[in-house]
Amino acid sequence: MNFRITHIAVAAALAAGGAHMNAHPATNAVRVCTLPGSPTAVLDVAVARAVLKAAGIPATFAAHGIDDDGGDDGISAHELSRALGRDCDLVAGFPRSSIADASGSQMVFSQGYLRSGYVSITLRGPHAATAAADGKETVAATWSSPSQLIAVQQKNVRFDLENTSELTVDAVAKGRAQRAIVWYPAVVAYQRTHPEQQFAVAAAPSPYADWNLVFASRPGMRALQARIDDSLTHMNGDGRLAALTRGWTLPEGATSEARADAPHFDDAMTSYRRARDNVRAAGHIIKVAATTGGNPPAFDHEQVEHGQHIYSESCAKCHGAQLEGITAPALSGPAFAPAANSHLTIGGIYQYMSTNMPADRPGKMSDQEYADLMAFLLYTNGYDAGDAKLTSEAAQSSTTPLNAGPRH
Repeated sequence: MNFRITHIAVAAALAAGGAHMNAHPATNAVRVCTLPGSPTAVLDVAVARAVLKAAGIPATFAAHGIDDDGGDDGISAHELSRALGRDCDLVAGFPRSSIADASGSQMVFSQGYLRSGYVSITLRGPHAATAAADGKETVAATWSSPSQLIAVQQKNVRFDLENTSELTVDAVAKGRAQRAIVWYPAVVAYQRTHPEQQFAVAAAPSPYADWNLVFASRPGMRALQARIDDSLTHMNGDGRLAALTRGWTLPEGATSEARADAPHFDDAMTSYRRARDNVRAAGHIIKVAATTGGNPPAFDHEQVEHGQHIYSESCAKCHGAQLEGITAPALSGPAFAPAANSHLTIGGIYQYMSTNMPADRPGKMSDQEYADLMAFLLYTNGYDAGDAKLTSEAAQSSTTPLNAGPRH
């Protein structure tokens, strides 16, 4: 999914939307939005039309999904809250996991209409990439998504982090990676536009791999969701739902069960840290070198110190005191920005961070505070401080890839 926003932030946005929106009277059409960049957007609209029609609920559909700023940095909680207050009553195609979403009671969900999730893919045929001479395969994942959290639990691998799920699939198709952990609908969408490419799809062995697409709304819409559930139940029983979602369902053997005996979160994070430490111990972090993107923007030690303070106050609870990742991905080392295979730019990371973070209050910091935080992230990933201050303009405009290297 190109849609990247933590579920905590989504919940907060929906709650905020509910605070300044009254439920539409039953006679008014329900306003339906999809998620920006979602590969299932066409499917989500088709299912929503059929479900709402069967329930006798009039509906209108936003032409371009939930409105965002036109960038590729995902959608912020502020953007989602604004859309719910202005354009939407119902979000179709909302991905929900009983294990990984922390939305609690702040959101109202329907039952699922498509079981999907994250899978492991390899390229079929003679053009499939082979592992390096040392036997380590490169695994592609989508940055700042559950696929990154799943990928870093893999052992004996290198990482190729991509900005979108489409690019993650493309990494396997073009040979940048031997395997990818990726959102399955992105695989379906990619194959439809590149029919010559065929992928072998297997389960991603992680409790964070199993998801369902649902209808989501703000508090106060429970009556609407109850009618949607009744409609989904009937359509599931008479085969109409299966007909609508045919072609998007996970292939046999590619489901990852969210079982009662699945690893607890602490156990999963132990595996995460072990995988990260294995990569570090094997010496696969190299010092940052000059790149085709030009020199990284300058920053000074004072910014690093201030950025570290900001990080401790606003970021460590999710990303870890040592940037190792807890409920959110790591922000240092090869799991964050692998030295040889990262397509993430400093400007792209800064734009995403300043728009979407921290998850509980996106955009709460000043431009200079975000710049200082970026200086801290650069320093902890091997970049050296200098004499000039990093500005938000310099950080946002940087096209230099961010590659993780060790501190001296």
